[in-house]
Amino acid sequence: MKKKLAVLLAVSMVAVLAMTGCGGNGDASKDNDVKQEDNAGDDAGKADDQDEKKTFTVGFDAEYPPYGYMDDNGEYTGFDLELAEAVCELEGWELVKKPINWDSKDHELNSGSIDCIWNGFTMNGREDDYTFSVPYVDNTQVIVVAENSGIKTLADLNGKTVGVQAASAALELLEDEEGQKELADTFAALNQFADYNTAFVELQAGALDALAIDIGVAKYQIDSRGEGYIILEEDLSKEQYAIGFKKGNTELCDIVNADLQKLANDGTVAKLAEKYEIADMVTLTAE
Repeated sequence: MKKKLAVLLAVSMVAVLAMTGCGGNGDASKDNDVKQEDNAGDDAGKADDQDEKKTFTVGFDAEYPPYGYMDDNGEYTGFDLELAEAVCELEGWELVKKPINWDSKDHELNSGSIDCIWNGFTMNGREDDYTFSVPYVDNTQVIVVAENSGIKTLADLNGKTVGVQAASAALELLEDEEGQKELADTFAALNQFADYNTAFVELQAGALDALAIDIGVAKYQIDSRGEGYIILEEDLSKEQYAIGFKKGNTELCDIVNADLQKLANDGTVAKLAEKYEIADMVTLTAE
């Protein structure tokens, strides 16, 4: 009898243990399933947040101060890039600064690798090729020479070697029959450079007699290099800067235009213009 009772107790204990074990595993499995579902939901939420975060990619010339360049800390900055950052802050966008070769700017824009060209971009004569923002800077194309060159007027450039940036508004002006081609035809040579830093080195070395350049860039280069250069009093032309969007992209252009006015109204534009010493050129004003 005792043996039968012992056997029955043993069987009962095994059954209880088996049930407890199954119940524990089942609950853990359910907990794991819930955790996995929660984690999946969190990951999906994070992915949705990332998808909703729009990037705004600005194509710029990385050697075009004060509008876009690399500072002493190795960071891309400048009037245009800081203004673009301010627009992105208003919209909740992430700014992507993309340095480009200036002569490939159209390919970058039309391929969709950038959303706009924003870097001292002349709109005059290009109105049919892009959708432009409101103009925000009055620019002047000028000639820079060494102070001791003896060159005082545009006529003195006859027989001289002049430098210019490739695919720039200055080059277009000097090649345009209705622009300054007649003047350029008097040069001994018109040499093209990828950027104005390189061109200034050539001017300093005496390989160039003069540079055709935007006045804001000219002033920055002269200030940073010290004495020894002058800007001729006679200018080549007057023009305006604007942001160039792909032709027909009016939706994005309208958003940026509205933000530019907000930034003019709250004083951001004026503050940046003072910082980069172009206050006398900026045309965006508060309403």
